[in-house]
Amino acid sequence: MVVVAILAAGRGTRMKSSLPKVLHSLGGRSLVERVLASAEPLAPSRRIVIVGYQAQEVKAALHSPELEFVEQTVQLGTGHAIQQLLPHLEGYTGDLIVLNGDVPLLRSETLEKLLHTHQTHQNAATILTAYLPNPKGYGRVFCNDQDFVQQIVEEKDCNPAQRQNQRINAGIYCFRWQNLAQVLPHLEANNAQKEYYLTDAVTQVGQVMAVDVEDEQEILGINDRLQLATAYEILQKRVKEKWLLAGVTLVDPNSITIDDTVELQPDVIIEPQTHLRGNTVIQTGSRIGPGSLIENSQLGENVTIHYSVVTDSVIQAGSKIGPYAHLRGHAQVGNNCRIGNFVELKNTQIGDRTNVAHLSYLGDATAGNQVNIGAGTITANYDGVKKHRTIIGDRSKTGSNSVLVAPITLGNDVYVAAGSTVTEDVPDDCLVIARSRQVVKPGWRNKSE
Repeated sequence: MVVVAILAAGRGTRMKSSLPKVLHSLGGRSLVERVLASAEPLAPSRRIVIVGYQAQEVKAALHSPELEFVEQTVQLGTGHAIQQLLPHLEGYTGDLIVLNGDVPLLRSETLEKLLHTHQTHQNAATILTAYLPNPKGYGRVFCNDQDFVQQIVEEKDCNPAQRQNQRINAGIYCFRWQNLAQVLPHLEANNAQKEYYLTDAVTQVGQVMAVDVEDEQEILGINDRLQLATAYEILQKRVKEKWLLAGVTLVDPNSITIDDTVELQPDVIIEPQTHLRGNTVIQTGSRIGPGSLIENSQLGENVTIHYSVVTDSVIQAGSKIGPYAHLRGHAQVGNNCRIGNFVELKNTQIGDRTNVAHLSYLGDATAGNQVNIGAGTITANYDGVKKHRTIIGDRSKTGSNSVLVAPITLGNDVYVAAGSTVTEDVPDDCLVIARSRQVVKPGWRNKSE
């Protein structure tokens, strides 16, 4: 049985932000959400987030019924934070994994290795360590040849010989809770910061073993915006390598960004200056970009998108979008459609083989199959108080510069003459002309001009 506790109480003053540090975004998810995700494969029986600074904001951001929150009202160090768990884990006999809410790049495989080593050797504690070429600023970990920890020394307390040790404490721990619970009440704040350190408990609980992380980048902590940017670069490198090896073409990887929540299929091509965000899925054969943003959207096979923005929308197979189109607000585009230059769709559903080729706005609308929307057509969907829907039947066509004033329904096989402003429903198989008759007045100029 495993309980995971995440330290998320600090303010993070070096971020220079009113937002709690652990809520800063990294690749589409907050730092603490990434830490929680890394622990999911461990299948913990409980997940506890220790909060402090702006606790209510952190709770609201995570808002999961599966999470427990424990408040550390005054931040007096890592040991003090874990002391807050004592009443909540009374009688618990399993293991406790302690993670930091500002260390977002830790891989699940690393945590699985840590837990496996801990349980296999029946350790009282197992700590994650790393070898750094330049360990300056880190506490040093001293082990015997079997990786059993003999001593942990903070850098300021190291002598010159100890400073040569490149093995550092990563601040990730796995404890046998019963052992730790006996030690926690007796921690002392005998240091310049007057804080209670969890490292002081490590050497008091019993047998302790160190596990080295294979990639030291995993333990990068985020304390300022520079480190946040560095972490993003590392994350992007991971994500891009994954998709390149999975059969996705990234034409210019350095100009592309991809959230690790995005799913891509083989033979997708991502052109330069394209950014994929959120819960986006792109199926095989699609070509996205250049210069496009796709967010929280699902794209079918063989979709083409150029210089366009698509958010919270669905595009079916074979459809072509752009250049300079904007799809938003749960737009849905059917198979083999064309949504062309300077077209905006908002909360609109488009049937199969329908074209909206250029210079149009369809908001709160439904268009059937094989519809053709002429250039400059708009749905006037807002009456100043409420939004209203426009419904366009199969095979209907609108001429250039048409205005459809909602609420309105056009039947199947309707033709709207160019320049019409349509305010009433139109039945099937009709031509509607809603414009003033042209008047030509010869000799209209003032003769004295």
